[in-house]
Amino acid sequence: MKNTNLAKRLQDSAIWIFIALELAFFGIAGEFLSLSDGNFLAPDNMLLLIKQTVPLGIIALGMTIIMINGNIDLSVGPIFALCAIVMLDSMTWPIFAGLGDGVIVIAWALAILVGVVLGAINGFIVWKTGVDAFIVTLGSMLGYRGLVFLYNGEQPTYHLNWTLVDIAESAPLGIPLPILIFAGCILFTWWLTKRTVHGRNAFAIGDNRTAAVNAGIRVGPHMVWNYVLIGLLVAISSATFYSASGSVNPNDGMLYELWIITAVVLGGTKLTGGRGSIIGTVGGVIAIQLMRKGLGHIGADTAMVNLVIGSILIVVLYLDRQLNRKGEEELNS
Repeated sequence: MKNTNLAKRLQDSAIWIFIALELAFFGIAGEFLSLSDGNFLAPDNMLLLIKQTVPLGIIALGMTIIMINGNIDLSVGPIFALCAIVMLDSMTWPIFAGLGDGVIVIAWALAILVGVVLGAINGFIVWKTGVDAFIVTLGSMLGYRGLVFLYNGEQPTYHLNWTLVDIAESAPLGIPLPILIFAGCILFTWWLTKRTVHGRNAFAIGDNRTAAVNAGIRVGPHMVWNYVLIGLLVAISSATFYSASGSVNPNDGMLYELWIITAVVLGGTKLTGGRGSIIGTVGGVIAIQLMRKGLGHIGADTAMVNLVIGSILIVVLYLDRQLNRKGEEELNS
């Protein structure tokens, strides 16, 4: 039992130990290999790094709950792009012409509505058809990407509202607004998983769905609400990012699902469900962004970054499997 508890503590803290090692490595290596004169560990650079984690990070919080539940969502990339397209395009609709800057609130609301509706569709199909979530969301990934291209062809959607940009680039209390939004999402999802019946049910369903059904948990509606939640978080992420940029391309969000799932797994969430942590996922997102930015800082190209992160993911999955196997042997002995 002691070995099992030790393994669990190591799993919970592993991502933060890894982040500390990354900081030490890139801080030292950057002094000798950096292509720029900037200090990698400079406060401004670290603040920018955290800000750059926000789009993927907010979505990863929702993916964590989905995966704890024993499901997955591969459609987050196209939903991310479609929410942005609707948000930016709706600000030019003639019906809202007389609202001035008041159209910003409506545009945000429409983006959130799109995310929630598309997430609910995913959840409803998974519930009512009984088809594995991987297959359902793989199909919706292709279908929703098709909607993105149908909406505006292969042309980017562009609308730059300077009031919107000023809001997105503001820094209340000296902290960039996107980071504050990310922090709020972290607190909400942490509370949801740790302090609510819904959160406890997510772990129970992911650990043993049959036992959860026998315990009276309404598994189908529960899963639908989790897909609604991730749709909401995708929309918030999209609105936060594109409010500042003002332009979205049809291919935006491509491969987001792979980066997000990698971050969630690195943070300690099991692919098979039943175990996961919001705080661990935050660490996973930061670790990936540190790796991408740090390798770029010392001159590595995109191919090398992908190779390194992919290799790390394989090692993490292998270690996770070995630790779980040893834990099961301890319990059965």
